[in-house]
Amino acid sequence: MSDHIHFQDGEFKGTVIGKAEYRQEAPAPTALDALPPRAAGFTGRDGELGRLLDVLNPACSSGAQAVLVTAVSGLGGIGKTTLAVESAYAAREAGWYPGGVIFVDLHGYDDVPVTADQALQLLLRALGVEPQHIPAVADERAGLYRSLLAGRDALLVLADNASSPDQIWPLLPGGNRHRILVTSRDRLPQLDARLLPLDQLGPPAAYDLLDRALRIADPDDSRIGEEAEAAGRLAGLCGHLPLALQIAAALLAEDPGMSVADLVDELTTSYDRLAALDDGHRSIRAAFDLSYRRLPPGQARLLRLLALAPGPEVSDEVAAALVGADVLPLRDLRGLARANLVERGSGRGRWRLHDLVRAFGVGVVAGDAGLREEGEAARARVLEFYLRWASRAEDRLRWVPGMPEPERFADRRQALAWLDGERAGLVAAALWAREERYAAAAVRLAASMTLYLYWRRYFDDWLTTSHAAQGAAHDIGDHRSEAFSWNNLGYALREIGRVEEAIDAHTRARDLYQALDDVHGEASAWDLLGYALREVGRAGEAIDAHTRARDVYQALDNLQGEAEAWDYLGLALRDVGRVGEAIDAHIRSRDLEQATGDRHREGVSWHNLGLALLHAGRVEEAIEAYGKDLEICRELEDWYRAGQTLEGLARAHQSAHHSADTYACLLQAADAYNRAGAPAEAANARAQAAALTAPEKPTDKPTPASPPAHKPAPAQPSPPPPDAPGTAER
Repeated sequence: MSDHIHFQDGEFKGTVIGKAEYRQEAPAPTALDALPPRAAGFTGRDGELGRLLDVLNPACSSGAQAVLVTAVSGLGGIGKTTLAVESAYAAREAGWYPGGVIFVDLHGYDDVPVTADQALQLLLRALGVEPQHIPAVADERAGLYRSLLAGRDALLVLADNASSPDQIWPLLPGGNRHRILVTSRDRLPQLDARLLPLDQLGPPAAYDLLDRALRIADPDDSRIGEEAEAAGRLAGLCGHLPLALQIAAALLAEDPGMSVADLVDELTTSYDRLAALDDGHRSIRAAFDLSYRRLPPGQARLLRLLALAPGPEVSDEVAAALVGADVLPLRDLRGLARANLVERGSGRGRWRLHDLVRAFGVGVVAGDAGLREEGEAARARVLEFYLRWASRAEDRLRWVPGMPEPERFADRRQALAWLDGERAGLVAAALWAREERYAAAAVRLAASMTLYLYWRRYFDDWLTTSHAAQGAAHDIGDHRSEAFSWNNLGYALREIGRVEEAIDAHTRARDLYQALDDVHGEASAWDLLGYALREVGRAGEAIDAHTRARDVYQALDNLQGEAEAWDYLGLALRDVGRVGEAIDAHIRSRDLEQATGDRHREGVSWHNLGLALLHAGRVEEAIEAYGKDLEICRELEDWYRAGQTLEGLARAHQSAHHSADTYACLLQAADAYNRAGAPAEAANARAQAAALTAPEKPTDKPTPASPPAHKPAPAQPSPPPPDAPGTAER
């Protein structure tokens, strides 16, 4: 532009005023240092931060073009942006990106996400390009973007909240000096980026986040430290999710008079926990809803139904049952996994939801009548699935030669493996007995699990499911199932030492069976009642009860029931000093079990016979009897019984002054108990072995007691009507 104005050759007839406008072109402003503020109280991500910086560090980076930060559980609020911003600050402070750090929020889960073209405009403006010089064509924008970067020092782009690789591909810088750091709720594997999954915080880090957040608001706020136990429970209710923890801390901060325990109680008793996790500015439900609304219909339906599944995780089979399909909806599951709304469970073919995602899904279903009906039908399908296969697995555990081959499970190992894998779901589904719609099927499911829970010694689960089944059977008027459940409840109570309650339960079962004129069920109740009476020293009454049971089973020509009654009777006879009669009773029991082909119960009879022989001083015969039982325990991989039998063998060898054999049996017992998951019993066996090598000297400690007799397996769980109860005492 000229610095003067020409008026020559002009004709002027009055006053002339000249005006001039001067323009000066200046460089457009840049935004190369525009990171959001660091999150106050950043904690619990040191490992992830270190791995991220290793990739961002030009000195040790492998050359990957992009680093993708995502969350294993895929939740808004897991801390992706917080970690990414923290790492960007650290990279800038280390001097790794002298060309600048640019932040762009792609709003990938909003109703109108930022497109790649819009993002390129933002980046070009941040790099100093005037709006009028930004090309109108997308390819030309991308070309200009890469050209500008080619002439710059290393630069880091933080692209936050992407939902699609299409938002990212045009933003990838050329060359290998620059880096782009992306956060997303989806895995976006198409980017060929370095993936860094984020999981929920661990308990210590969650506790620390709560404490730091409160002390930022008030440095003197010590509620977290003063209520450590309640704070741990609060972190658990928040699913150790950073956003939920921050909301909980905000709720405490705005009410200094509220204790941590008060907030825990509010969240625990709230009908809608997600509604309670809302501080007016941040909301867990809103964060999850952004992801849910983007799901295709099939994935959305699967997520809702997975939220209703029993247990903390589901198998492929259960997922298929939920949706009512013959085959696994693998495409939808993988889609949810990519969206990080489901995650891999404890093994291949198992899936789980974060606790708060589950709560979100349950809330979506509860808010719509149609979805509620859909959910109830799905739960009924799962219950039917579990009942079918738990019953077949139980059939396999009880199978003896001559019985029909159970469906699906070729041997005990397969049946136990399936039951082990599904145990948490089975127990949770059995507790649906408390809901009228599912009561009848859930009662039967609880019954089908009794031998398994006994076998694996999950007595708490057995107690819980039996109690629920008893109450539900009573409510729906199924008195035969109620009687059966009382018997199983009594057995579980006895196993955990609540013998007086067990006596009451078996008495109730007996009375119900008598009212139903069910002599078979009455006999099983008498047998179980007799054993409980014996445990509290009422051996005379126990003998009478077992004699009644034996006579009924003989009249019914029920060999298994008679065998069990003889075994019980032998235990009670030994208690009152009638050892010879006890030996005869156990021999009768053993012979009957051999006739029926029931190896498990035969082993129990051998064990109890060995115990009686040892009391009679017939040591070598006792050793032989225990040895027979041990063979069967190992054959059936019943390691807890093997531990007990080895202790019995050790006692017999000790009586025969076989020191080396005694020591070896005790160490083997400890190993068997460890394999059975019984560390206390293993430690006791090792202590007994160590005592054998210690010098003999006076001690006020009692001599270790004789190992307990083997207890009977639980009643046949197939009401109505129940079959004979199990045979052995432990």
